[in-house]
Amino acid sequence: MATPSQWIAGARPRTLPAAVVPVAVGTGIAAGYGGAVWWRALLALFVALALQVGVNYANDYSDGVRGTDDDRVGPMRLVGSRAAAPRQVLAAALGCFLAAAVAGLVLVVVTRAWWMLPVGAASIAAGWFYTGGSRPYGYRALGEISVFVFFGLVAVAGTTFVQLETLPWTAVAAAVPVGLLACAMLVVNNLRDIATDGPAGKRTMAVVLGDSRTRTLYALCLVLPLAICLALVPWHPFAALGVLAAPLAVAPVKAVRAGATGPALITTLQQTGRLQLVFGLLFTVGLAL
Repeated sequence: MATPSQWIAGARPRTLPAAVVPVAVGTGIAAGYGGAVWWRALLALFVALALQVGVNYANDYSDGVRGTDDDRVGPMRLVGSRAAAPRQVLAAALGCFLAAAVAGLVLVVVTRAWWMLPVGAASIAAGWFYTGGSRPYGYRALGEISVFVFFGLVAVAGTTFVQLETLPWTAVAAAVPVGLLACAMLVVNNLRDIATDGPAGKRTMAVVLGDSRTRTLYALCLVLPLAICLALVPWHPFAALGVLAAPLAVAPVKAVRAGATGPALITTLQQTGRLQLVFGLLFTVGLAL
């Protein structure tokens, strides 16, 4: 029986900035247009967090029953470590997805945006089939694309829409750097696991690209968001506040470019999450002003 601390570790709290930042940025855009609705923002945050934790538990379950996590460096694996039974982790994942669905349905009802129902269903399906099912797309180098779409474009645009009930173009533009930083979290995670994922048949983008090109991809995922902030300045001058997070990108980029591997990349993952949070805060304030 897993302890509460093991369940928390299995939820992978270091990945949660990927859920918090897009909701914050979407709310910043809504505030900038004078239409922020805080209870809707909080409900959107609950949806994002429930989906992120659900994805993490679903990943733990699916990789655990396949044996992919039997010899893995990194966060706690509940199934792979035998700390929890597979059915318990599966139940936790499904419970998180159900909670996200109920909260999301409330937002659909109050906005009467029924077209969001299939978007929400697709978000949950993407969370499950990342490593679940007979042909998981996370094993076919599509994980980063899914993260960019759902924790970038969908999350930022969706959060903005449920508050403004319209979608300004800046919501889509602002979603791009948010999605790239979310991708960076997955890229560095998969870079760390190249040595075990390949032999296990898990062909992540890192496995397909190889070590060197994956390191370049990671650096781009951190640098491009800063450039996009500057590109938005003619329309949103204070969007440049996001660039103030640039110093936090130096250490993780240097470590990855220098060839950090294994446990050293756990530190890099933490640094990436810190950058994501600080960038998200600054970018949110800039878009709200």
